[in-house]
Amino acid sequence: MKKLLLIGRSGVGKTSLTQRLRGEELNYSKTQSIEYGFDIIDTPGEYSEAKSLSHAIALYAYEADIVGLLLSATEELCLYPPNIVTLVNRDVIGIITQIDKTNADVNYAEARLRLSGCQKIFKISSITGEGIDELIKFLS
Repeated sequence: MKKLLLIGRSGVGKTSLTQRLRGEELNYSKTQSIEYGFDIIDTPGEYSEAKSLSHAIALYAYEADIVGLLLSATEELCLYPPNIVTLVNRDVIGIITQIDKTNADVNYAEARLRLSGCQKIFKISSITGEGIDELIKFLS
């Protein structure tokens, strides 16, 4: 599997997605530091939310084959500015999480990720497993 760096705000589902991709049982735990595994780099949401920590994400992007920008389908605002993908010399994909929630607006999340520059977007639910197989196939 290609090495994937997951970026997104706190609570977007990076750790749940990591566990699902690895075939582990879902067990929520707050990521306190960058967790560098064989195939996935899971970053704390604070690294995306605080400018003083964001440089760490830039450094780890060089360790990855693909950068995944995660955005929950329930979010009203997007962390990512327009065309941010040009700042990384890696493939960047969009990952819409929490598509199973009743207040999910997948179309809005997809539009925000496309504005950020993502060409390939995956719609997933770590709870139901929807979209996980497609993402695994892409990463293989």
